[in-house]
Amino acid sequence: MSIFDLTGRTAVITGGNGGIGLGIAQALNAQGCNVSIWGRNGEKNAIATASMAAGPGKVAAQICDVTDPASVKAAMQATLDTFGRVDGCFANAGIGGGGRRAFIDRTEEEWRKMFATNLDGVFHVFQAAARHMTERAEAGDKFGRLVATSSLASLFGTARNEHYAGTKAALNALCRALAVELARYGVTANAILPGWIKSDMTSGLMANDKFVANVMPRIPVRRFGEPADFGGIAVYIMSQASSYHTADCFVIDGGYTAF
Repeated sequence: MSIFDLTGRTAVITGGNGGIGLGIAQALNAQGCNVSIWGRNGEKNAIATASMAAGPGKVAAQICDVTDPASVKAAMQATLDTFGRVDGCFANAGIGGGGRRAFIDRTEEEWRKMFATNLDGVFHVFQAAARHMTERAEAGDKFGRLVATSSLASLFGTARNEHYAGTKAALNALCRALAVELARYGVTANAILPGWIKSDMTSGLMANDKFVANVMPRIPVRRFGEPADFGGIAVYIMSQASSYHTADCFVIDGGYTAF
């Protein structure tokens, strides 16, 4: 058996119906992992699910708004009813919002909305997953993977994007704290920090010639990332191969931060 065989495992991917989340879900599914896509858009959920219909792992989707604790609780229960267990939780749902307003003009509403999704949403999802994982561990089945999609904005100063950066830096710290607290239950916690990746969230930027001209020379591999570039790290984290690897921030950026 391959060390990366995920047969019998189940992973939840929030925001898994597009972009990086879908890339993660498809890679996990290809290795035999059952995946539960959580997203707000039922139509996108259905399209994402259909893209994995022929895979070795089973696929299901739940309508879920991560800002709503009741919605998260219901999605977790539905997932457990379907698959019987959740081994990995990829908290990937998030919103962007940079470049449009100076910090001194930031509204309370914009600030709260960003934190409600990007940080509070991860809290709700991780808490539901960790509760299940620790209960399973206490019954003798120690295994769990908590993974948050963070950002290079958590490391670098990004003008007019302080609210987004704040949420992502908090995720890095959250993962480190959970890695220490939950290690006794066989649960690891890590963050993934994507560089410039092609997705719906970045489509406007990447259509801007000035932006591309400025950024592309700083990416050593000379291309923007694709959702599929996150498949390998997701499979590694979900597998037994990463059982001693926790509290880390995985930078997947084509070398951007090194140059």
